[in-house]
Amino acid sequence: MFIAALMACFCIGLSAQNVPTPDAAGYIVKVGDMAPDFEMTLTDGQTVKLSDLRGKVVMLQFTASWCGVCRKEMPFIEKDIWQKHKDNASFALYGIDRDEPLERVKAFAKQTGVTYPLGLDPGADIFAKYAERNAGITRNVLVDKDGKIVLMTRLYNEEEFASLCKKIDELLK
Repeated sequence: MFIAALMACFCIGLSAQNVPTPDAAGYIVKVGDMAPDFEMTLTDGQTVKLSDLRGKVVMLQFTASWCGVCRKEMPFIEKDIWQKHKDNASFALYGIDRDEPLERVKAFAKQTGVTYPLGLDPGADIFAKYAERNAGITRNVLVDKDGKIVLMTRLYNEEEFASLCKKIDELLK
């Protein structure tokens, strides 16, 4: 009994050591890390796996219909990023909707006027690979052609958004 209790404590201690420490924005990944892989279903039923997009610059936008800042940012993503680069075979952009049902996500896309693909994140399991599960959304992660994170944003501010647009342009040159 004592050995089992000792082993349980040891294992709990080991698993606590493997939990990344979040930064001030709640991210558990950092610039330079390989982007954690995931597979998600899009609103049109297609599935996408991040690792299958190697060779492309990929922007991940974490969002939800109940997020006011997301609603503010999405038209800028649509106009300044998606419309500019959607025909570039070296670029991919996916909105990842946090824990909402398909019909709500479809209605959200229609309300915000976005035409870029939106994927479903039941239980916020994809989100939890990038940030603390209970951290706020409205965050963007930019991944280079090698699968490494090159930029992360949180909330929406014009200066940070401009740096995101500039970085995408640089990576696509």
